[in-house]
Amino acid sequence: MILPFPTLRRSPLTTSLVLAAGLLPLQGAELSYERDVAPILRSHCAGCHNDVDLSGGLSVERYATLRTGGKEEGDPLIPGNPDASFLLRSLEGRTSPKMPPKEEPLVPAGEIALLRQWIAGGAKGPAADGSILETLVVPEGGERSRQPTPVTALAPSPDHRRLAVGRYGVVELRSSDGRRVLRTMAGLPGKVNGVRFSPDGRLLAIATGIAGLQGVAHLHDVGTGRLIRTFGGHRDLVQAAEFSPDGRLLATAGYDRKIRIWTLASGHLEREIAVHNGAVFDLAFSPDGRVLASASADQTVKLWRVSDGERLDTLNQPQGEVYKVAFSPDGGHIVAAGADRRLHLWKFTSHEQPGPNPVIESRFAHEAAIQAFSFSPGGRELITSGADRSVKLWSFPGLVELHAFAPQPDIVVSFSPPAKAGGEFLSGSMNGTITPLPVPRLAGAARGGPEPAAPRRGSPAPEGTSDASTHLPLVTEVEPNDQPSMAQPVRLPVEIQGRIQHGGDRDLFRFHATRGEELALAVNAARSGSKLDSRIEVLHADGTPVEQVVLQAVRDSWFTFRGKDSETSDDFRLQNWTEMQLDQYLYAEGEVVRLWLYPRGPDSGFKVYPGTGKRQTWFSTTAVTHALNAPAYIVVPGPAGSHPVPNGLPFFRLNYENDDDPARRWGTDSLLLFTPPADGDYLARLTDVRGFGGETNFAYTLAIRGRRPDFTVAIEGLNPKVSPGSGREIRFTATRTEGFDGPIRIEVEGLPDGFTSSLPLEIEAGQESAIATLHAAPGTRDPDAQADARVRITATARVGGRDFHKDLGSLGDLQLGAAAKVTLAVLPGSAAASGAPSAGMPTEFLIHPGETITAKVRAVRADFTGRIELGGEDSGRNLPHGVYVDNIGLNGLLIVEGQTEREFFITAAPKVRPGVRRFHLRTTADGGQASEPVTLRVVAAEGKVAGAK
Repeated sequence: MILPFPTLRRSPLTTSLVLAAGLLPLQGAELSYERDVAPILRSHCAGCHNDVDLSGGLSVERYATLRTGGKEEGDPLIPGNPDASFLLRSLEGRTSPKMPPKEEPLVPAGEIALLRQWIAGGAKGPAADGSILETLVVPEGGERSRQPTPVTALAPSPDHRRLAVGRYGVVELRSSDGRRVLRTMAGLPGKVNGVRFSPDGRLLAIATGIAGLQGVAHLHDVGTGRLIRTFGGHRDLVQAAEFSPDGRLLATAGYDRKIRIWTLASGHLEREIAVHNGAVFDLAFSPDGRVLASASADQTVKLWRVSDGERLDTLNQPQGEVYKVAFSPDGGHIVAAGADRRLHLWKFTSHEQPGPNPVIESRFAHEAAIQAFSFSPGGRELITSGADRSVKLWSFPGLVELHAFAPQPDIVVSFSPPAKAGGEFLSGSMNGTITPLPVPRLAGAARGGPEPAAPRRGSPAPEGTSDASTHLPLVTEVEPNDQPSMAQPVRLPVEIQGRIQHGGDRDLFRFHATRGEELALAVNAARSGSKLDSRIEVLHADGTPVEQVVLQAVRDSWFTFRGKDSETSDDFRLQNWTEMQLDQYLYAEGEVVRLWLYPRGPDSGFKVYPGTGKRQTWFSTTAVTHALNAPAYIVVPGPAGSHPVPNGLPFFRLNYENDDDPARRWGTDSLLLFTPPADGDYLARLTDVRGFGGETNFAYTLAIRGRRPDFTVAIEGLNPKVSPGSGREIRFTATRTEGFDGPIRIEVEGLPDGFTSSLPLEIEAGQESAIATLHAAPGTRDPDAQADARVRITATARVGGRDFHKDLGSLGDLQLGAAAKVTLAVLPGSAAASGAPSAGMPTEFLIHPGETITAKVRAVRADFTGRIELGGEDSGRNLPHGVYVDNIGLNGLLIVEGQTEREFFITAAPKVRPGVRRFHLRTTADGGQASEPVTLRVVAAEGKVAGAK
């Protein structure tokens, strides 16, 4: 059947070519351009040769433009003479340029034969010449499954008496609880990507289309279901169709990267915006209708002035495709989410003129891409869903997690909010169900922590607490306050909004604190678009500094080979480095870092914490650049006010002050952790580190409150494909905040039959990550979705004297991979003390601090003859901190071609702590096959036994 777009009722979204076996004509049958030829041109040619993309000046979109030909060759058809026709000569590679391009698949021989037959028969055109991108040939479908098709979109009517439910090819109007179908709107061309009621509830806009062909928005009468009008012009799926708040306009956007704004009453196209570099997935009007926000695959949200289409701002903080965007109900904020698993929050300020919209928060929210979110009535909560089947409820705008719902049976792709605060959200899922989600009555309590509305000074923090300090009492800075005697009194906890008004301005605030109280002074300025480069200090009441620590130098050194910038954590080349130990503090020109990993070869230096990315600092110091030959010292901290015994090396007294957040997450904003040495009054002094200031754009927010120690854990390696008889890695990475430095235990339960894991394991105190393995036994069956959903990962840590448990979700879609081309095993080495393990017992290695032992890796090559690379400095996977593979050389640990074994050395630094940990090896070959884990036992030097058992 040949169906003109947009009346197509059935079409596979992922195909745009003819099913040749069923559609080729019988020998001698008359060929049809529409049925037989257009599908071939559409599949292999129209992508580059259409009315918009005129590669070589040729468009095959219409028969007439095909016969017009390109810039050089003219008409590519000679009716009756296929051998002389340029189209056939190009497709058969008999002339230049050869088509399709070499990176594209060749046209099948059967389709070339069909074109030859058509040209030989006179190359007859269609009865009515139209765009081949607006028609599609599809086979008649068989009987449909009675299982419900996935829910792809939900929307409540303004009065909440109806619910629109989008599925493939149809929209259902249901009762408000989603249980009864009141009316259906069928005959849609494909998947329904969005549904929206008009502000008066009388009309329904439906975003739909056919992938790769065209996109369209349908406008239906809600009362009768009648199709009123279509809004087309998109050359790919329409992903979003949004009414303006006054109901006068309709905005559409989709995979063709274009935004189109229409007058609803007439269907007139007001303007087209073609600026995004990726698909546009979502649109949102500001509550006043003056600004349109667009979320795109190009990792941005853009804001457009509706009246003339001018771009007001590009919000480029997301690190992945952005799937959803919305304005808060009060119009004060913009929220977006997508592939980077974070909730992004901006303050909405560019209402009329181009300008920056300050970043407020970027909150890690789910372990997989965020699929949907929705505000509660009034906008005090936000509900979100992830591709890991998780659903969470957050406070707004604080973005504190209030509740984690039970894991959903399938991915939730859309929400419908309740009519009143405290009611049930409805969720629409890929399994076709509509499920109520009651909002728990938590009185604002955040899961995993105390009440967010009244954070206690020095108490454990709610999960994901941000420095926005939304729930703190708000105070406005009052000038003059630039001298200790003029300091503005405040009562803790407090959030102060102020401004550095001129160059050299200093703002001081007086507060009372108790000895030993754990406080945080947090500045939000640059992250919100301010020009302020903050510096925060804590002073005694008389204006003198409060000393934090005394650092005694115990070893002197200097930077060799090259200096260091103020960011990198790698390649610290230091004189006398062999005399230094891991975890020692290194002081250089006011900055303090810690040594994380030894130099691993002749052309390397120390890594400092955290081992990757921007380096962290200690004692609230700020990272700075260091010149070649600049002095550096290994230092030992002592209590404030102490007087170290002279040893010929300097000592350094550090006060409570900070320029840039020591964890390097806040840019130039400051974070100072302060423990008062005595009961009494103290001063907080805020300045610009450069001495700058100004009446405008030097604003800040300063929060003085109890610390909020917390942690989150992200999972890398979700949806693993595990080869039977082998394993894959799962990495767990912790983000620690405001002084939490303890161990984090990761556990798993509910693994399907045949799957095993090296969990439980621990992210060690002070470290960022741990690596587990997931193995599938030979003969294991591929788990189904229900088995996948039973897998649960949890993280547990003791924070502030209390145990906190966090649900990390599942591992996603567990799959069996292809048979492994290479497998690995870690075995005892050749040393006499490295005997074979006891029968039936796993291999266990013993090592003592400061010792080196031998081990061996054996590979089984099934279908792999190349070099087996096992990594460089990271070749020992999940070894305890301070234990490492020692003989990696310049090329890393590897097994060369033609060999199956390699002996290697494991070394423990002198200060490695006793304990037991499982480790493994992983090859980069065959997609990262991992060995079974083995046990490493670090024992104290007393009763020393060399080697391994």
